[in-house]
Order: sequence, then C-alpha cells, then structure tokens
Amino acid sequence: WLKTVCVGGTATLLAASVYGYFSGNAWFYRHVAMPAVRMLDPEQSHVLAVYLASKGLVPKDRAPDPDVLRTELWGRTFSNPIGLAAGFDKHGEAYPGLLGMGFAFVEIGSVTPLPQAGNPKPRVFRLPEDDAIINRYGFNSDGHVIVKNRLKEWKSGASEGKILGVNIGKNKDSKNGAEDYVAGIQELGCYADYIVINISSPNTPGLRDMQGRVLLAHLLDTVTAERDTIPHKPPILVKVAPDLSDSDKEDIAAVILRPKGGADGLVVCNTTVARPQTLQSAHRGEMGGLSGAPLRDMATSAIFDMYRLTKGLVSCRRASWLVLRHLLCNREHSDNWCWGRLHGQG
Repeated sequence: WLKTVCVGGTATLLAASVYGYFSGNAWFYRHVAMPAVRMLDPEQSHVLAVYLASKGLVPKDRAPDPDVLRTELWGRTFSNPIGLAAGFDKHGEAYPGLLGMGFAFVEIGSVTPLPQAGNPKPRVFRLPEDDAIINRYGFNSDGHVIVKNRLKEWKSGASEGKILGVNIGKNKDSKNGAEDYVAGIQELGCYADYIVINISSPNTPGLRDMQGRVLLAHLLDTVTAERDTIPHKPPILVKVAPDLSDSDKEDIAAVILRPKGGADGLVVCNTTVARPQTLQSAHRGEMGGLSGAPLRDMATSAIFDMYRLTKGLVSCRRASWLVLRHLLCNREHSDNWCWGRLHGQG
C-alpha cells in the first residue's frame, strides 16, 4: 500500500505541476517554478526559459484582451499596453510563444550584423536582496542572417493586435556603427512593426557615445533614409540610457524633434552603470548594467525629463509617444504600468 500511495502521490504532484504550468497559476509559479529556476545559473535559466517558449511550453492566454486596453500607435493596434522588452528573446527564437502568453508586443534583439559571442561568462548575476540583476552580455547575437531566417514566416500584423519589434545593435569591432544599423534595417526591417536603435547598452565599448548630438543626428539621418525604402515604413525608436546628464537629454530631445530626420519615439530606458549605496548583494560590484528595483526612480525621472524636453510633441508630430521601460511586476511600481515593458537588456 505504501508503494501505491507513493506512486499515486507522485502522479498527483506531476498532474498538479503540469496544470499549474500551463494554466499560469500564480501559486505554482511563486512556490514551485521560480524556486526551481533559481537553482540554475542565471544565464542557464534564461536559455531554458527561451527554449520552453520557443517550443510553446508556456501558459497560453486564451481570453481576448478587453477593448479598454486597446492602444493605437503609429497606425498600429496594440491589444494592450504591456510588452516584453528586447534582451529576453535576443535571437528571435521564441516570439510566437511569447505573444501567445498575452503580451501585446515582443521586441527581439539586440541583433548585430555578424554573429558574436558577447562577453565572457559568467555575465549575468542575481541580486536577490535588491530585487535586481546585473548583466554584461555584450550584444551576444546570432547575427542578421540566422535571425532573418527565423523571421521569414512573420508578416506584419499577422496576428491582430500582436506587434513584433526588432531591436538592432552594432558589432563590437565595427569601424562604422551607422553602417551596422543601416544593415539591420536592410535585413530585418521588412519583418518589423517597429525598429529600435539601441545606442545605450553599457556593455559595448563606445556605444553610448552615439547618444551625443552630432553622432545621433548623423545616425538618424542615415537610418531614416534607409527605413523610408521599406513599403510599410516601420517607425524608428531610439533607446536611451537612464544615467544621462541634463545636457545629454537636451541634445537627444533636440535631435528627436527635428522636422526631418527625427525619430518616431523613445525607449526609456536601458540599464544603468550606477551602483546605489543601498545595494546589499555580494554581486553589487560586478561590472555591467543594473536593472530592477534600484533603477525605478532613475527610470521614472528619465521618462518625465524626456517627455518634458520633447514638450509632448512626439505624440502629435511624428507618432504617438511610446515610452517602454523596465516594468517591475509589483503593485508598488504600478504608477508606471501604462508606460511599461518587461525585462532588461544588455
């Protein structure tokens, strides 16, 4: 009888786990799934999550979004205002499964022209005491050719209200960053509902220099000209850092607002290189970009500053203002939910 009880108990636990996994049961994820995931190396858990999503082994959101959540941007319909940021599905492997979970938009990348391995491992660190993560992935990417092959079956607007964003970056050893971004638009732009120019990752040397007025103006002149050759003209967004000086923010706003060669929106913001004195984790001194709870006030301030500096004109001149920032899944941070998006990037 003991054997029968053990077998029956195991079967019951397995059935409950399967039900909890596919139903999206909050208790299951809080008390079973996440503790199990945290037993893995942070990067291994990231790779596993992407793999499961790529195979459709993730909860499905079968209920349609209420009409009250519908949002119109750039002539495109978002079924709700919540999406998944670049940095999770870096190589375009899992976006159909992720969209099926209920996200209105998924942004893949950053994708670089040539494949590159990124920085040496370990390069992702959990800071559980601080509700934070530090990463220094360094634009690890499968490159344009492989990602393009994965996107070939995607058609813009193929699923009503589901949007695909493509985040593009430059190779670490590139001698001409602008050419790398143009190549990204040439290769991947036709599959994108919007394109993000990532010039703010702290993990690629010299990348953040492209946020300066002169370099940014040249970059946007170049990429918008290439974008205009695509029939559906996907909007161009610029992803900026949270730890910009006031003059840096003013320069970016001035370039964004140009009548010609500006951008259609901003992504505010990337990870920070700052290390608040309040950090408690043993990993707080690791190099890389910090995301999570410690970034909240800085990110919120950056949103307000950029909105003020652009005078709200981005929304009525070129396209709707879309600020996509790190959204912490916590009621404490719900003041920014309608501006938000999930995950970080490096």
